[in-house]
Amino acid sequence: MPLTPVLTKRFGTEAPWLIENYLALQGYDGLKKAITMSPDDLIAMVKESNLRGRGGAGFPTGMKWQFIPQNDGKPHYVVVNADEGEPGTCRDLPLMMNDPHSMIEGIIIACFAVRANHAFVYIRGEAVHAIRRVTQAVNEAYAKGFLGDDVLGTGLRFDITVHGGAGAYICGEETALLDSLEGKRGQPRLKPPFPATNGLYDAPTVVNNVGTLCSVPYIVLGGAEWHKGLGPEGSPGTSIYSLSGRIKNPGQYEAPMGTTLRELIEMAGGMSRGLDLKFWTPGGSSTPLLTTEHLDLPLDFDAVVKAGSMNGTSAVMIFDEGDNVVQAVLKWTEFYEHESCGKCTPCREGNYWTAQILARIWHGEGTEADIDTLLDVSDNILGRSFCALGDGATGCIMSSIKYFRDDYLELINKPAHTLTGVSA
Repeated sequence: MPLTPVLTKRFGTEAPWLIENYLALQGYDGLKKAITMSPDDLIAMVKESNLRGRGGAGFPTGMKWQFIPQNDGKPHYVVVNADEGEPGTCRDLPLMMNDPHSMIEGIIIACFAVRANHAFVYIRGEAVHAIRRVTQAVNEAYAKGFLGDDVLGTGLRFDITVHGGAGAYICGEETALLDSLEGKRGQPRLKPPFPATNGLYDAPTVVNNVGTLCSVPYIVLGGAEWHKGLGPEGSPGTSIYSLSGRIKNPGQYEAPMGTTLRELIEMAGGMSRGLDLKFWTPGGSSTPLLTTEHLDLPLDFDAVVKAGSMNGTSAVMIFDEGDNVVQAVLKWTEFYEHESCGKCTPCREGNYWTAQILARIWHGEGTEADIDTLLDVSDNILGRSFCALGDGATGCIMSSIKYFRDDYLELINKPAHTLTGVSA
């Protein structure tokens, strides 16, 4: 399928983040069309397009909007998950930096669809540049009448509040994000009830990812059938694949869902060190590792699940034969150990112990029994932790042992003194 820029079509143009330049390239045309429709018809269009959430889970966006109860007498909210803390992921930040108005336009359309008047954009605290860029764009939208009172003569009011988080990975989990927005400690909530009925301030709330909302104006303008023509039937549309690691040109590559790693590596100029591919992540470090046997796997939500992993955030980290899988898994596990919110025992304790065991193996002090212990501890985290952080932390461990047990055995059977000076 030919590459057709959609989400990135304004990238590289003159200052695309300024509203005047955005308006010159179909900016807010989707909103103008959307408000001529009924909210229910708008939800039906997004549902028919089969747009699936780009935040990692791939949940159908139209269905999520449809869950919002109507005529309930409560305020409704739209919350944008722009926390983007998954290791290897870098696509929301480029979108917010280059084309913030596409997100804002998508937010307003979503507000109209679910009959909400107020939206919140929760941006990772370290991304100060993105917070400033989005805040500037919101102010421009107010000045042009796309936000505030009587938007486009509809008599409706829409407001957007930009909120900077405090740098907690757990706040990428939607209910922890909502607690953080409310001024509480960012920890996941028990579900049910779900945000659709009891979200922000206990009111019906839609939580969408940046890329999801950026896709909405294009769907409104192009129609559901146009969107379904991009990518495979079960996962239509384009995705921004974040390529990093042992490739010549790391960066963001927009391509139809279902593009293969072989094609992405070719787009990125090939492997960087002249060594063969060894292992890679299809959607960030919380997705089980894949290998060279998956080079031609279509990277979409359904195909990757069938292969035993997850498409996740399309964060593709690429490693070659010169890399040791144990070191990579140790780094990721130390991250999860640090970022566990501590609410549940399996995640809090399990990640602490897996990090200790992996460090012992990496420094040449492990035993073969440690491999079985890693699998046992991971099995006691998976499906037993309060939220998906614990489950995600086990993916790289269990898959690395599945595919690269020999890497572990080599370190275990190597005398410790030969690894002196090696730092994890």
